[in-house]
Amino acid sequence: MSNLPMEVVEMLGQTIAKVVPVTIVLALVFSVLTHFWACNPGTPWWRKRELVTDIVYWFFVPLFGRVLRIGLLVLGAGVVFNIHDADALIAFYDNGHGPLSELPLWFQAALFLVLSDFMLYWLHRMFHGGGFWKYHAVHHSSEDLDWISAARFHPVNLFLGTIIVDVILLMAGISPNVMLWVGPFNMFHSAFVHANLNWTLGPFRYVLATPVFHRWHHTALEVGGNTNFAGTFPLWDLLFGTYRMPENKLPDHYGVDDQATFPQEIAGQLAYPFRH
Repeated sequence: MSNLPMEVVEMLGQTIAKVVPVTIVLALVFSVLTHFWACNPGTPWWRKRELVTDIVYWFFVPLFGRVLRIGLLVLGAGVVFNIHDADALIAFYDNGHGPLSELPLWFQAALFLVLSDFMLYWLHRMFHGGGFWKYHAVHHSSEDLDWISAARFHPVNLFLGTIIVDVILLMAGISPNVMLWVGPFNMFHSAFVHANLNWTLGPFRYVLATPVFHRWHHTALEVGGNTNFAGTFPLWDLLFGTYRMPENKLPDHYGVDDQATFPQEIAGQLAYPFRH
């Protein structure tokens, strides 16, 4: 009898066990920081509208992401490299493969960050147009934007975003061990840029995405919603003409055009793109 069901359950349990302590730390850190440096003073994050929805996303996304990444990596190895044996599969991905795996691990991690952010910049722009927007609108539907809003993504958006980019880079040969560095950084930075903070980091605003930079992206499309697409490095917005950081002004209204009728619960949000 296959042990696959138990292995999946164990993997999900391990994921939740990692997410819980990180969540507690982030909640404490951003509760303190927003008390002193709130971008939009008012209701604290733990009293925000749709908090339950965001909490469900917060735990659902890592579980969904991990299962789908592993499944796609296994499928990719079989289709592209004709590797089907379990031991051969582990050996293939264990420390990466090909020329990229020969690079120092720190350089692979840096390369992963830069390449993934570049690809995600263009995918992000894609999701702001045509039939893709209805999936990405789920992420923009949070009116009370805060750190825990970071995980509010429709599965289709996740699949055609971070998941597919991660799989491409790992299949290209970068070692999965870079995730030991990249994973925690991405999780913290994603929460950071969504946090209710008035931080711009001064001259470093051109180096690293900040809360104010990303909060402009969550405003109405005609205000700033079609700018600041970079997740980590504003360089891409500077290079391609989508950078927006008004002097002496802070964003203050977030959400989507049909906010009044947009579903507030997760089931309705997951079904939303298929009804429009």
